[in-house]
Amino acid sequence: MAAEQQVHATSEQGGERRARDNRREGRRSDRRTDRRAEDKNAYVERVVTINRVAKTVKGGRRMSFTALVVVGDGNGTLGVGYGKAKEVPSAIAKATEDAKKNFFKVPRIGTTIPHLVQGRDAAGVVLLRPASAGTGVIAGGPVRALMECAGIHDVLSKSLGSSNAINIVRGAVAALKQLEQPEAVAARRGLPLDRVAPAQMLRKRAEFEAKEREEAQIAAQVAENEAAAAGVGA
Repeated sequence: MAAEQQVHATSEQGGERRARDNRREGRRSDRRTDRRAEDKNAYVERVVTINRVAKTVKGGRRMSFTALVVVGDGNGTLGVGYGKAKEVPSAIAKATEDAKKNFFKVPRIGTTIPHLVQGRDAAGVVLLRPASAGTGVIAGGPVRALMECAGIHDVLSKSLGSSNAINIVRGAVAALKQLEQPEAVAARRGLPLDRVAPAQMLRKRAEFEAKEREEAQIAAQVAENEAAAAGVGA
């Protein structure tokens, strides 16, 4: 009788342990899902092009797909990725992960770029020119995707080389990586800031930064009010 009670108690303890482990694993899974959802919502993703490619082997032709994806946070962080898989969704997922591994910062002055720049990569040659507020993104599809993900809303662009979307994107990325803030140029040349950057540029940047700070304060105040209201309701 005592042995049966001991076996019963042991089985109950094992069941409780398994239930506890399942609950813990469920919470971990929920946290991982939430983190993935937050990470996905934090970035802007644009699929630039999808191509079907084939490899000839002894048994015939193997078909697969390639994808070029641009990922950014809309606030100066940008990445470009290339993926290949047998299915389109898998190729896009691989390209997205590759883009997140290749993030870099894009210098901006307000909603445009600091200065004129031309980038070249292989046969892709892209010219980018600053534009006044309200101009918009004057660019083709591949460059437009880059600008949207980087948070650049006013810019003029011209493709001077290949018309291939991959080459255009790589040329535009090469151009964006050449951009510099006025402070970096002034430090490199050993000149005062006002000798390097026009007063209008510096004034525009100061106004944009002040506007961003004001919007951040308003958003923080709204979030605080909502939290207080939720606390009162509870």
